Amino acid sequence: MKVILLQDLKGKGKKGQCIEASDGYARNYLLPRKLAVEANADNLNTMRMNDKAAAEKAAKERAEAMEISKKLKAITVTVTAKGGGAGRLFGSVTSAEIAEALKAQHGIAIDKRKIVLDEPIKNVGTYTLKCKLGYEITGELTANIVEG
Repeated sequence: MKVILLQDLKGKGKKGQCIEASDGYARNYLLPRKLAVEANADNLNTMRMNDKAAAEKAAKERAEAMEISKKLKAITVTVTAKGGGAGRLFGSVTSAEIAEALKAQHGIAIDKRKIVLDEPIKNVGTYTLKCKLGYEITGELTANIVEG
């Protein structure tokens, strides 16, 4: 019997996949526990529509990530931090502070976990940071750290 899985099943398949299961296994285990539905024409059509909608959503999110990547290349974010003179800062500038400054100055909202700092920023200066935007797209952000 052909069934469409509604959840991931170890050893059987992933959610949304159409598999061939024995009649007894499908009728007595998968269907009563709502782990799968029978693969009739209506359910197959619904599965295809869901796959198509998910693909369109992924393409839209990828295009948005590319757009943000292009914007980030052209801008510089200025972050003010307390310093002790001679170019040294008290503490360090975090990715959360950079994300907050980016939102305030340019209106681009990026999660702080997506901004990659190779090492803590403890000195005044200009730094180039990588931002992981998803879908294997990275953008480069220029951050200018000033003493304030």
